[in-house]
Amino acid sequence: MQWKRKDLLGLYDLSAEEITFILDTAAEFKKVSERRVKKVPALRGMTVVNFFVEPSTRTRVSFELAEQRLSAEALQVDLVVMRHSATGAQNFIADRLKCGVINAGDGAHEHPTQGLLDLFTIREKKGGFKGLNVSIIGDILHSRVARSNIWGLLKLGANVTVAGPSTLVPREFEEIGVRVCHNLKDAVADADVVNLLRIQHERQNNGFFPGIGEYASHFGVKSSTFDFMRPDVLIMHPGPINRDVELAGEVADGKNSVILEQVTNGLAVRMAVLFLVAGCRK
Repeated sequence: MQWKRKDLLGLYDLSAEEITFILDTAAEFKKVSERRVKKVPALRGMTVVNFFVEPSTRTRVSFELAEQRLSAEALQVDLVVMRHSATGAQNFIADRLKCGVINAGDGAHEHPTQGLLDLFTIREKKGGFKGLNVSIIGDILHSRVARSNIWGLLKLGANVTVAGPSTLVPREFEEIGVRVCHNLKDAVADADVVNLLRIQHERQNNGFFPGIGEYASHFGVKSSTFDFMRPDVLIMHPGPINRDVELAGEVADGKNSVILEQVTNGLAVRMAVLFLVAGCRK
């Protein structure tokens, strides 16, 4: 297929074919990152503006490295990579700019490149998505990562479960085909993939649960949790990890964890997104 979108604003609007096309393109760019010479001229003569109104470290650095490896350099703005705390800010900008806009996270709405790198990691490890059981645990209500993962996973044929305190995982998610539960054991018992999310304190203005200790006791994944999980389950986390809250240190560093691989795959995915969106500008 040929990429025809000026912007990448979220996974909600993408088809399964488009998502797969991005993942396939990212696989080729991962090969580039494994070569001795890692730089390619795909964006030579183009400029990318990283407009991060909301603080970021991992996403911003990942995009910057991806842009450098694609040789972006010139003066006229061709692409804007934007993070903003307001939901829909990127859509507002994209409607008013001729250049391409890539969403690096907007409010609690979407974080499409994080969703794509999670999908890429799952496909790389599990081979596909049809019938795969993926559980996302944590602060689903305030998480843009959760929403991008949910849209992508459902479109590619996975079964999605979300879990956490009832105040952070409303039943409304059932309306889009997601299984909702409020018990950790039920959420992970049949899971092929468990993706842990941190509590989004910066997006909360009320007490959604009694305390961190109680949250960790009921929903934190620790070594003992493997007593009722599949031995080949993938443990994922978008970072930053609150060790011994949503995820115990020995699990984050254990053999089932692919968290470091998510970081590596994020570079390939962002190279692919920049390449495809820039291709519509040429």
